[in-house]
Amino acid sequence: MVSLSLPLVHPRFARGSVRVPTGDPGDLAALPPLPARQPAWPGRHVTAGGVTLHVRETPGEGPDAVYVHGLSGSATNWTDIAGLLAPRVTGTAVDLPGFGYTEPVPSCDYTPAAHADALLCWLAGRGRPVHLLGNSLGGVVAMLVAARRPELVRTLTLVSPAMPDRRPDPRRMSDPRMALAWIPGLGSRARAQLAAMTPRARAEATMRLCFGDPARATDLRLDETAQEIAARGRQPWAGQAIDRSAFGMFRSWMGPGLWRAAARVPVPTLVVWGDRDRLVHPRLAVRTARTFPDGRLVMLEGVGHIAQIETPDRVAAAVAAFWDSLADGNMSGDEGVAARDR
Repeated sequence: MVSLSLPLVHPRFARGSVRVPTGDPGDLAALPPLPARQPAWPGRHVTAGGVTLHVRETPGEGPDAVYVHGLSGSATNWTDIAGLLAPRVTGTAVDLPGFGYTEPVPSCDYTPAAHADALLCWLAGRGRPVHLLGNSLGGVVAMLVAARRPELVRTLTLVSPAMPDRRPDPRRMSDPRMALAWIPGLGSRARAQLAAMTPRARAEATMRLCFGDPARATDLRLDETAQEIAARGRQPWAGQAIDRSAFGMFRSWMGPGLWRAAARVPVPTLVVWGDRDRLVHPRLAVRTARTFPDGRLVMLEGVGHIAQIETPDRVAAAVAAFWDSLADGNMSGDEGVAARDR
């Protein structure tokens, strides 16, 4: 494997066997300026392959890119980066079943495998390969799709994918009272206190947990998150979707299944990780990138778990450099898919 020292690669990982994109992902000249207040892209429901998902579409040039959010997230998690990458791709950010404005699938199965089933059926129904990007739980879902149906995926980009991390650390919760919610005698009071929090207070707690630097959270994104929290409170299925998706993710951590799936992914894969990630430990970054047969790693200094929201310009630059490195090697677009199929 080739090792290159790049501005976005953490010094600890600048040398060794992990590959990183060629070019300089710190050079933002090829990307449009980051809007100060980019509103969410328009949304609609799209049915393909027998699955209906609510999506937010970003008009762009070139092939399709599909963005997959994490636990408790939605398609709006990709607003800024989709805009930055629009000169290169036509973007579609999806709401997974039970999240955002997508209703649950009939089975109400929220395991990572079931989310991957829904997504790959939807992608297969559209009939064209995509650049697939996922964050956290969405990263695992995207990885499972690429492992099972690689012909649907041009490239795979994973931002802090939820690989097995079984640390019993209360700092991984947005509010320490969540740890008390299931304790007899204390749980009812803790749950009542949590329920009394305003949507804006919950949004701020989420950003404190998920950002490496909470000061990067803009009022626009906090307001959007608060509005989505309020909307989830009005959806009869939202609580079940979050709880069962979380338990399904934790169960998937109990065995080697996710690591085995990563080892089966044949498509070029970029792993992006913030070195201040509190939810999935950054020490998993190297192992994750090395497990993919064609894996590359970019570490972002001072960044947390949802880098595509916290520093969309840096993530977009890394993704653009990744795609460019494949184009330089004649492994982009339909040629790359065809080459992998042979």
